[in-house]
Amino acid sequence: MSTTALPTPAAAPARAALPTRDALHAEWIKLRSLRGTSVSLVAVLLATAGIQMLTAAAIGSAEDGSMGQDPMFAAFYGLMFGQIAAISFGANAFASEFHDNALRVTLTSVPNRTRFYLSKLLAVGGLAFLTGQATAFTTFLGGQAFMGRYALGLGDDGALRATVGCGLYLTLISLFAAGLTAVFRSAAATLSILIPFMLIVSFVVGDVVGGAAQYLPDRAGQMVMRVEPYGELGPWSGLGVMALWTAAALAAGWLAVRRRDV
Repeated sequence: MSTTALPTPAAAPARAALPTRDALHAEWIKLRSLRGTSVSLVAVLLATAGIQMLTAAAIGSAEDGSMGQDPMFAAFYGLMFGQIAAISFGANAFASEFHDNALRVTLTSVPNRTRFYLSKLLAVGGLAFLTGQATAFTTFLGGQAFMGRYALGLGDDGALRATVGCGLYLTLISLFAAGLTAVFRSAAATLSILIPFMLIVSFVVGDVVGGAAQYLPDRAGQMVMRVEPYGELGPWSGLGVMALWTAAALAAGWLAVRRRDV
């Protein structure tokens, strides 16, 4: 007696894992309700633009090149401090899922882990992008207002690219931190690694290994804010290298979220 094989279920379409409006809205509400993330976003703007304007007001108009050999890169000097707040934002935005069984509750409402992960990244990346662009333009225009006859304008060669690139850099560094936090499940672990790396290790290693250091994520990404040649990478290729570092961190975070127990 012949039997008829039951049809196997069709594979779920790829779009089944894509973020939905409800999932994005939920992530937006969570980010908005977290005090630490709001403080970090405000700190990105205040630290970057504030330090830039204070430094420019103090020494900017003293003489040509007083803030650095590359005047365009010097126009974003405050970024060295503001990026710490951007890292904190990305780390804390994701670390909140690992406290008080928050991730278990989240996955109850959004069982598809890939959908949850992409929704979280879109919310974090969107806020980082908007804050980054606002910070970049405020920093450039505010700082140059104190530069006197040495001031640059958005119409100068490379200025608009550097300003938009500064905002993209802050977006990528926030997502980089978010991806690592998904791996470590701890904002403290991410901050203890990235902040010393960005402020100290990158420069120490750079002096030791020479040209290879230009491929480190922070150094590569900062190329987009330069007009003077610095190594083999150009402005956009440098930002592309940083994007690859970020993509690697996000991919590792996705694997961690998918495979680990809640």
